[in-house]
Amino acid sequence: MSNVARTGERSNIFKAMKDIDLSSREVSHQCGITMNDSVEARAIAEFMDEDPKVTVTYNPATIRVDGEGKLIFKMDEISEFLGREMTAEIFEVNTSTHYGRMVRVDDNTVILFGDMNEVMEFI
Repeated sequence: MSNVARTGERSNIFKAMKDIDLSSREVSHQCGITMNDSVEARAIAEFMDEDPKVTVTYNPATIRVDGEGKLIFKMDEISEFLGREMTAEIFEVNTSTHYGRMVRVDDNTVILFGDMNEVMEFI
């Protein structure tokens, strides 16, 4: 298990309320998923954690995977990492919630977009 978010080796995406500027009109291009802690969720998180642009946060019962711009989930690569088949359906069941626009490109690829302009080619 990765302890990155717990040990502070990378910045945590969560901010204290005192650090949030509610008057800002800046648009965030972040996107991410939250999963209930499970064998599949840990495999997805640990695989995605290999990307330095991804932040994985382990909570007591959930795991968050957050990124900037877009997150690309390749089922064949996650399957190889997990050691058994990961389908887009199993992936979607494991993602309790997400933010950003989720697009299932094909049976192997799920992309989560933080920039809504970038998703337009799929609509």
